[in-house]
Amino acid sequence: MSEPAMQLLDVNKTIGNKQIIKGLSFSINPGEVFGFIGPNGAGKTTTIRMMVGLMNITSGDIRILGKSIKTDYKQAAREIGAIVENPEMYPFMSGIQNLNHYARMNPGVTKERINEVIQLVGLEKAIKYKVDKYSLGMRQRLGIAQALLHKPSILILDEPTNGLDPAGIREIRTYIRKLAEQDHVAVIISSHLLSEVELMCDRIGIIKNGELITTQDLHAIPNEKQEIQVHMEVTPAEKAKELLKLEHNIDATIKDSVLLFQSEKEHVPKLIQTLVNKDIAVYQVSAAEASLEDKFFDLIGENTIE
Repeated sequence: MSEPAMQLLDVNKTIGNKQIIKGLSFSINPGEVFGFIGPNGAGKTTTIRMMVGLMNITSGDIRILGKSIKTDYKQAAREIGAIVENPEMYPFMSGIQNLNHYARMNPGVTKERINEVIQLVGLEKAIKYKVDKYSLGMRQRLGIAQALLHKPSILILDEPTNGLDPAGIREIRTYIRKLAEQDHVAVIISSHLLSEVELMCDRIGIIKNGELITTQDLHAIPNEKQEIQVHMEVTPAEKAKELLKLEHNIDATIKDSVLLFQSEKEHVPKLIQTLVNKDIAVYQVSAAEASLEDKFFDLIGENTIE
């Protein structure tokens, strides 16, 4: 198996008397899109700042392709490209002038490489226009191009779809997947848009109060034991809700005579039988795998995002 692109090894961060990050340990592999999510104040931004060397690590280590961000910063940092929210560009310069300017700061970036990243992010037509004429989606793509100029092994994107319309979000998602699959770049995404994280990422890590709660593979093959989201149209709904709680310890919510709850797939026929035996009319049942949003709130609690 190839070496991880990034490893966090028992990373801790203390500011004053407060421990902000508590023993974070996980790794990200080459060619993987990893979603780093959690409620506000969970420690995502602090962790990202430590990943790119903008904040010191109190204890533990972060390694980029085996190189320590603490003891071998220059070598480790060369492997990282990063964008935090909206990329800053010179609006009075064209896209190509911006890229040429950034290329001069990175020795070894050739004209061929500049053309390569322009093609990769699909800006061939717009690259000669001034950046102040760019849409938000185009600016984000130019930001990604800039972050990729020096051929990093890891791309870190903090809220990459912030402020974009649905078309712009889809564009960025497409380029991120392309980067991972074709160029084998490891991409770390921090975002509040859980539906987008679910579409974009291979795996997620959820952080709460500075601690890693779980990492999960979003494309694991489903099995009978996995929970699904069940929608059940019934009458009377209140009586059905009480029965499910009493006999199966299921907490359902009601929306327009539809019960909404999570259950293992194999238990659904039993639940229907219980309701029918108690003279509850069951009109319709539909099921889907629990969404990332459902799993997220199950793990962190409903009221933790401010």
